[in-house]
Amino acid sequence: MRKGWAMVSTHSLFRGYGTALEAAGDGELPAETWAVVGGDGYVKHHPSRRAEADEWAWVFAHLLLHLGFGHGDPRNCTPADLGPEVADAWTRGNLPSPAYHAACCVAVERFLRTLKVGRSPAPLPPQLPAEAEAVLAERWRASGPPSEFTPLGPPDFVVSAEEVVKHYNHEHSFALGVAKTATSALEAAGTPRTAAGARSDGPWDVALRWFVSSYPLLGALAAGMTVVADADLARSFEISIAAVSADAAEIYINPLIYLSTDEWRFVLAHEMLHAALRHGDRVGGREAYVWNVACDYVINGWLVEMGVGEMPEGLLHDPSLAGMSAEAVYDQIVMDLRRMRKLATLRGQGRGDMLDRPARDVKGYVDLDDYYRNALSQGLVYHRAGGRGYVPAALEEEIRALDQPPLPWDARLARWFDEHVPAVERRRSYARASRRQAATPDIPRPGWVRPEETVRQATFGVVLDTSGSMDTRTLGKALGAIASYAAARDVPRARVVFCDATAYDAGYLPVEEIASRVRVRGRGGTVLQPGVDLLERARDFPPDGPILLITDGECDVLRIRREHAFLLPQGGHLPFRAKGPVFAMK
Repeated sequence: MRKGWAMVSTHSLFRGYGTALEAAGDGELPAETWAVVGGDGYVKHHPSRRAEADEWAWVFAHLLLHLGFGHGDPRNCTPADLGPEVADAWTRGNLPSPAYHAACCVAVERFLRTLKVGRSPAPLPPQLPAEAEAVLAERWRASGPPSEFTPLGPPDFVVSAEEVVKHYNHEHSFALGVAKTATSALEAAGTPRTAAGARSDGPWDVALRWFVSSYPLLGALAAGMTVVADADLARSFEISIAAVSADAAEIYINPLIYLSTDEWRFVLAHEMLHAALRHGDRVGGREAYVWNVACDYVINGWLVEMGVGEMPEGLLHDPSLAGMSAEAVYDQIVMDLRRMRKLATLRGQGRGDMLDRPARDVKGYVDLDDYYRNALSQGLVYHRAGGRGYVPAALEEEIRALDQPPLPWDARLARWFDEHVPAVERRRSYARASRRQAATPDIPRPGWVRPEETVRQATFGVVLDTSGSMDTRTLGKALGAIASYAAARDVPRARVVFCDATAYDAGYLPVEEIASRVRVRGRGGTVLQPGVDLLERARDFPPDGPILLITDGECDVLRIRREHAFLLPQGGHLPFRAKGPVFAMK
């Protein structure tokens, strides 16, 4: 128990609390209670309970987080959240109501899972509600908290008198501990948030910390973004004020530009929304710079509506475009390309501030789609729950659209097969009766048969990149998916062409044997156009037969005059703008 207390009391988050630990008297605490904490910061533990140090560390951290989050402050709850008075147990005050107690414990558990201190002796379910304590308490007040979120035993903290809370002010101590912990972590990692030669604590750093502490909608995003203030990097990439790399989760700023702290808030929020809403990946077949301008109009309009910072002079803003999506704005402004090319983004005139690659080498990539989606979705929940201000309807729609994860590549490929490779329809016929049911053995029933008349069976073409740059594991995954989908649609054979430096016609192959016929030849670059031409000119290949091209993207520019699709490994890119769908394997 003492080891567990030492693990917590010396932690930088709780070092400034000024708390103390003592054993409760005989019969003072119920048998199922581990420990309790009062508004004065004194922690009393059960004298006869035995557990490992990690479990005690979790219990003590749980109690101190109740204080740091202000759960014992009567100003943070309503009269309905208060239970009976406690005068002599361990401190003066009111016990929290069951609903409020459960909501506070859920909030503490969410934080502890990120802090990773100790081990919970009675863990809650993996999925925890994301709402704030007040919202959960109000929801559970009438029906009671769900059984899976009901804490074991009686409440472990009290809602103390207001003068006690003001005197000890554990919320302030916790805020200082968070700041010290974040500073220590950055120093230990050896990766300062600003580049060498720049000011160590510029107005952009102050602006970024403001989002984490005071603006929940973008707080999670700000916590995961890195501001790179490097004059040499800004000069080499021609960055006038700022630019962003969504892939690296980095915002590149020009430290030689003078902006106020409020203006830096606006600039950082602008770049974070570019990255989180995946504007760079949504360009599609549009002109990249005009698309960037359209996104700037939309984002700047939202930020002005929400009153986030102050918009620097010269940025793109048109009140007549309010409420429009980026796609709609693009369709409206693309008609005047000459004027659009003269407008300036945060990077400068004629240059988009959404970089298609990181400006420096970055290691430790994560699943960015999940990161940005979760950061914005949880930020919106906290923003709404805390009543932190207005969110434009169009921005909320985009965030909720991001919250719906995209279909995986194999499901999209299956849809493509459904659309372009129809299955052969079967019929029922009494010519081939099915097995009779035991309940009615004298009644014959029709069985499934295929049409006896001559019909053309569905097929498709496969142009397969067999050059040395193709990974055999990727080939196996692609061909396995093709074989399963084709077999499900009763496609007996597919027309296969292998391509590396030249095309090799393998003819019609049973779909389950395509993988065994593949041989990676490794002749350098891939030329796929002869394989496409071979299929389009073949007399024994249907004129409406679709073509599926499997390649890693290191190929020639293709011209395909019939329905087609591309299957690429994750991270692969075609050297041209595809007209058919592109499925990226993961």
